Amino acid sequence: MKSNLSLIVLVLVLSCNQNNKTKELQKSETIENFDWLTGKWKRLNEEAGKETFENWNKINPNEYSGIGFTIKNGDTINQEKIKLIKSNEKWALLVKTPDDKEPIKFKMLEQKTPTEFTCVNDSIDFPKRVQYWSEGGKLKAKVSNDKIQIPFEFEKIK
Repeated sequence: MKSNLSLIVLVLVLSCNQNNKTKELQKSETIENFDWLTGKWKRLNEEAGKETFENWNKINPNEYSGIGFTIKNGDTINQEKIKLIKSNEKWALLVKTPDDKEPIKFKMLEQKTPTEFTCVNDSIDFPKRVQYWSEGGKLKAKVSNDKIQIPFEFEKIK
């Protein structure tokens, strides 16, 4: 009887351990894949007379590169280079405008779902949070601080 009980306990322990490993593997796979960002996107909720775009490419499994720009009357009035980079097992969003000497770094705070993440930088006034997610085939984003939120909604082009 004792050997049967020991065997049952051993099977239960191994089963629980395998279940935890599976959950950890699923979590790491979720965090590693941002391919849903890739492509050319056009903003749907832009002011009249302006067009805003974001283009994202996967450079390698640890780096995604993007560019965002706004056009008004045929001229580029705003531009930023964006990178999502994994370094030392942590993801960060780097944003650089032509006026910035160095990119602004936003540390990844969380990834709620396989297609949603939030990055933060509390050392600047705006934005303190940058959030991206995919919903209904659209790319959505929000930049915010404690007082202001600016939503972005993009549709894929090409």
